[in-house]
Amino acid sequence: MTRLDPFSPDERSAIMRRVLSQDTTPELVVRRTLHALGYRFRLHRADLPGVPDIVLPKHHVVILVHGCFWHRHKGCKRATTPVANREYWLRKFQRTMARDVQVSAALKAKGWSPVVIWECETRDSVKLGRKLATKIARASGGKRGS
Repeated sequence: MTRLDPFSPDERSAIMRRVLSQDTTPELVVRRTLHALGYRFRLHRADLPGVPDIVLPKHHVVILVHGCFWHRHKGCKRATTPVANREYWLRKFQRTMARDVQVSAALKAKGWSPVVIWECETRDSVKLGRKLATKIARASGGKRGS
């Protein structure tokens, strides 16, 4: 425990282990919205680069649901940097952002259209629905259907 971090290293480690990488609340919101819009999808396809959160095979679109904190949503109030162990966090965030760029490039090279949805964009379901419908239509060349 330091003056800057109210948790001991063991407590902090336990907190971080509880952070989910799949089936997060923002991801569930996106899934519900897609389903309401009539889209059918697959989850976490391990045969695709980065194991995308949501895959719409018919449209050749993958949806990557990014947490604003972890993936550094530019200009978002949730993209804060912890004060304690700052250099560690900066390196970690850099690796995450570099991996995001590599995954998107690899998906595009395989003919998939990646669509990023930020955690903060899942708060307004009406806007989210419009954004998803627009992005999927653009990415799939206007094809629609379930």
